[in-house]
Amino acid sequence: MAKGGDESGGIGLQGLVIRNTGNTYLVRDENGNDVIGIAKGNLRLKGIRSTSPIVVGDRVFMDPNPDGTAFITDIAGRKNYIVRKASNLSKHAHILAANIDLAFLCVTVRYPETTTVFIDRFLITAEAYSVPACLIFNKIDLYDEEDNEYLEALMHLYSSIGYPCLRTSTVTGEGKGQLEALARGKTVLLAGHSGVGKSSIVNLLVGERSQKVSEISGYHQKGMHTTTFSEMIELENGGFLIDTPGIKGFGTIDMSRAEVSHYFPEIFKISKNCKYNNCLHLNEPGCAVLEAVENHYISESRYNSYLNILEDIEEGKYRL
Repeated sequence: MAKGGDESGGIGLQGLVIRNTGNTYLVRDENGNDVIGIAKGNLRLKGIRSTSPIVVGDRVFMDPNPDGTAFITDIAGRKNYIVRKASNLSKHAHILAANIDLAFLCVTVRYPETTTVFIDRFLITAEAYSVPACLIFNKIDLYDEEDNEYLEALMHLYSSIGYPCLRTSTVTGEGKGQLEALARGKTVLLAGHSGVGKSSIVNLLVGERSQKVSEISGYHQKGMHTTTFSEMIELENGGFLIDTPGIKGFGTIDMSRAEVSHYFPEIFKISKNCKYNNCLHLNEPGCAVLEAVENHYISESRYNSYLNILEDIEEGKYRL
């Protein structure tokens, strides 16, 4: 069962949050004007402890002020959102964006490497909160033969599960047409580690007017943060692209151990054949999932990600 959303409503001028800088929000009102929005002190989300009650993509209600700013008084119900644990120690959630039609997860085989654990954590969160996801394998112009073999294996794995996969290079322009076609008329979230080329993907889709691209730190091959706040950028062919700061780790939140397998489509499908309805696919007799892993019908990397998340929920923390 999908998570997310609330049934909040309100009266007053309505607008769309297009930028979140931490303390204030840039809101595009229903007349197309951009207004500085300030959250009312008592504005809170029901049922979730969040680092910020308002995020990019939210539809909000405002009371205008004489100085041209406005107080944000309420948030309209969300159809979905992407959320992660704010930090290892925090019990708060960090919501990346709301009301998303499609999520692009930008990943790289190298420069820097995106692990399958990170990919899987993002994908199960997208599944849990009803956000369709697509994997963007970027920087393909940099890869050698071994890298390309691994890339093809990853693309085969995730496309066989049902996730669209694209190969992109902002140097050669490969994949640009496919990206534009997928994003057309939609509100698209762009997420990934720092350094995977998100800003270059933005440049590819909307031009170089608003994005800076940083060099990769050679010492750790980690990306240097170029986007410091979330921003919704209007696309020429209709729709919006939500650019987000680089994510180092992706901790799942608000999930029980029993429901994690529901968000791995291939595990959930095969789990219907398990002997016990409450099977956690660990060491139970008659477990169809364990048999499928042993016979390579379920990827070992995906199963390991599943175990990794179960362990973190039990311990109340997550690893990067």
